[in-house]
Amino acid sequence: MSPYAVLFTSLCFVFLFQYSLADNQVEALMRWKNNLKSSTNTLVSWNPANPNPCTWLGILCDNDNQVTEISLQSAMLEGPLPSTLKPLHHLTTLVLSSMNLHGKIPEEWGDYQSIKMIDISNNYITGEIPNAICRLQSLKFMHLKNNSIEGSIPTCIGDLSNLISLTLYDNQLNGHIPKDIGRLNKIQEFRAGGNHNLTGEIPLEIANCSNLIKLGLASTSITGAIPTSIGNLKNIKTIAIYDSNISGHIPKQIGYCSKLQNLLLYKNAISGSIPSNIGRLGNLKILYLWQNRLVGHIPYELGSCPNLEMLDLSINFLTGSIPTSLGNLSRLETLVLGDNHLSGIIPVEITRCNSLTDFRVPNNNLSGELPRGIGNLKSLNRFHAYQNTLTGSIPECLGNSEKLGEIDLSINRFVGSIPEKIFSLRNLSILILFSNNLSGFLTPNIGSCKKLFRFRVNQNKLGGIIPSEVGSLKSLNFIDFSDNHFVGRIPSFVSCSSLEYLDVHSNKITSFVPDELPKSLQFLDVSNNQVKGILPSSIGSLNKLTKLSLGNNQISGKIPSQIKSCNKLQLLDLGNNDFFGEIPKEVGQISTLEISLNLSCNHFFGLIPNQFATLGMLTMLDFSHNHLSGNIDVLSSLQSLVNLNISYNNLSGQVPNTTFFRHLTPEDIVGNEDLYFSNDTSNTAHHHHDIPHIMNLITLILICIAVVLIMFLVKLSLNM
Repeated sequence: MSPYAVLFTSLCFVFLFQYSLADNQVEALMRWKNNLKSSTNTLVSWNPANPNPCTWLGILCDNDNQVTEISLQSAMLEGPLPSTLKPLHHLTTLVLSSMNLHGKIPEEWGDYQSIKMIDISNNYITGEIPNAICRLQSLKFMHLKNNSIEGSIPTCIGDLSNLISLTLYDNQLNGHIPKDIGRLNKIQEFRAGGNHNLTGEIPLEIANCSNLIKLGLASTSITGAIPTSIGNLKNIKTIAIYDSNISGHIPKQIGYCSKLQNLLLYKNAISGSIPSNIGRLGNLKILYLWQNRLVGHIPYELGSCPNLEMLDLSINFLTGSIPTSLGNLSRLETLVLGDNHLSGIIPVEITRCNSLTDFRVPNNNLSGELPRGIGNLKSLNRFHAYQNTLTGSIPECLGNSEKLGEIDLSINRFVGSIPEKIFSLRNLSILILFSNNLSGFLTPNIGSCKKLFRFRVNQNKLGGIIPSEVGSLKSLNFIDFSDNHFVGRIPSFVSCSSLEYLDVHSNKITSFVPDELPKSLQFLDVSNNQVKGILPSSIGSLNKLTKLSLGNNQISGKIPSQIKSCNKLQLLDLGNNDFFGEIPKEVGQISTLEISLNLSCNHFFGLIPNQFATLGMLTMLDFSHNHLSGNIDVLSSLQSLVNLNISYNNLSGQVPNTTFFRHLTPEDIVGNEDLYFSNDTSNTAHHHHDIPHIMNLITLILICIAVVLIMFLVKLSLNM
């Protein structure tokens, strides 16, 4: 055969071989496509009429037209995972994430020997991880996160000697973490959090994963202590084992993890003290240890972590003072130390933390005054120091922190007035100062706080009128001015279209006009004031109210029938006023009343309206100290009642013979001379029912007297 013939034959053989390979690849891909559904015809390019799959959507090939990658991330496809890809001998990458794939991981995947990356995350995959996966010796990246995979992590996982990243989080895995995980000496990322039934302890062998950079076991049922061998992980940057059942102490060996940047151990049962060795972590950025059982002092050495940005040690049992060394942390953005037993002052050194945006130290035993330089924190956005024993005045310089959005200094011992400069904070949305000894007045400058959403100054000694400028704050949602010395009228809040809560009880308010209140109100309390005049019919315009309390005022006149329009009311308190007339039937038509209805200490007369029988959810009812008459049969259908006071009226008849009414005490109905219990024989109010019994008793007594008298006369006659 001539050389040309040999060359021609060889070329034909190569062509036919490659055509055969291409044909096998097309067949394998088409078999999978035929099991998929798509509403958008996503795989229209997957067509046997085009025999070169390298031109198809999501397919990449090498120079020999061998398929090396299938990447269909976020493709709108529904169906099973492919089990037909064994003919793709050069396939290294399979990315099928964020689709609508379901079913189990096929056993056939163990035959994809060239595969280096599998990503099927964010699908609806079920079943267990097959042991066949452990045969993939070339596998480097396996991402199975956010599915519904069940069962345990295969014990053979250690066979994947080239594995670099294993993400299993947010599935339904159970069982223990296999000790063989320690054989993965190339692994850099292991994340199995969000598997709530994953149990057992962190295996000691994890320390053999010397290249591990990220360890995530959050939101599991992992128990036991963090192994001391954790210090062997010299490359670790993130340890995230929060919201689990970790106990024991934080090992001091954690200080040997010199590259550690993020230590997230919050919401566990960790006890003991915070090891001072943490101060050796020069790269540490985030330290979250909140909601544990930590005791002892905050280590002074924490001030030696120059890169620390976020520190949260709240909800523990820490004692002692706030270390002055924290003032060295120039990059610190978040400092949260609340809900501990810290004492002493807030150190002035904290004011050197120029990057601080979030500073919270509530619910401690801190005392003394706020540091005068606190206004130097120009980046500060949130400052909470409530429920301490802080004293002195609120520093005027706090108004220099122009980015402040939240201030909560409630439940302390602050005195003096509210600094006027605070009302110049344009970003302020929350200002909470209740339960202090603040005095003085609210100034018109408050109108500058255009973003103010929540404003509470209750339980202080503030006085004067409520400035009308408050009513111009359109973002307001919650106002509590109660328990102060405010006088005059409630200003118009019509512009506050988002206002839902308004409480001014226990002041010296003399008037309010419902027309000047926003229709968005759900809670209105004007009780314990000096409001006079009538309750206008416009009260019905507040039809989103769930609680209306106007008790202990001097409101007179009749209850307007328009009250019926407040058809979401759960609580209505009109007690201790000067209302008169009959109780309008419309009150009984507010079927949502379920917490309380108080009409006591007024001048109501007439019958209890029949409509009250429909208040089936009402739990507390007080009609006492009025002039109501008639029987109370209409109340017998109120099955939810737990408290009833109808004393001091002119009610009459028999008390209903129901379980609730049988448990009433005489004090609940006292002052109604003609009202009686069915089994009460001592009440003169119903003596006519007992006349036969009384007559029989009198007859018996007279007979006895007659018998005695006769015996006496007989005896006397015998002695004569």
